[in-house]
Amino acid sequence: MKIAIGCDHGGINLKNKIRQHLLSKNIEVQDCGAFNDASVDYPEYCIKVSKAVVSKECELGILCCGTGIGMSIAANKFKGIRAAVVGDTFSAKATREHNNTNILCLGERVIGEGLALDIVDAWINAEFLGGRHSNRLAMIDNIERGEV
Repeated sequence: MKIAIGCDHGGINLKNKIRQHLLSKNIEVQDCGAFNDASVDYPEYCIKVSKAVVSKECELGILCCGTGIGMSIAANKFKGIRAAVVGDTFSAKATREHNNTNILCLGERVIGEGLALDIVDAWINAEFLGGRHSNRLAMIDNIERGEV
C-alpha cells in the first residue's frame, strides 16, 4: 500500500507523526509537504495529495491541517475523491466501510496524536462493504457528473 500525505503549517506536526507511524508499519508514504511550519496555503498540498490518489499513483491519501475542514472541502472538489474529516475511530471505520473514502482529513488542533494514530489505523484497516453502499455511491457519482 502507498499513501500520499500532505499538510499545511497547522498540521505539520501531526503529518510528521502519521508519516513515521505509517513507515513503522512498512506502508510506503509519498510526502507531498509542507515540510516546515511556515505559513502556506493548504489547497496547494491538497491538490498534490488528491492528484496522487486520482491518478492511482497512491491508493489512499491523508491530509492534515488545523481542523481538517478546509482540506476536506478542497479535496472533495476533485472528481473521484471522497474525503472525510474524522475525529473518532468509529467514524474512521464507517467512512471506509460505507462511503469508500480515499482521503482522510485530520485536524491537529482538534485531536491528539494518540487518537489520530488510532483513527489512521482504523481507517486503513477498514474495507468498503459494497452492497447497498455501492448504490449510494453511484448516486453521489451522478451528482458529481451533474446528472441530477
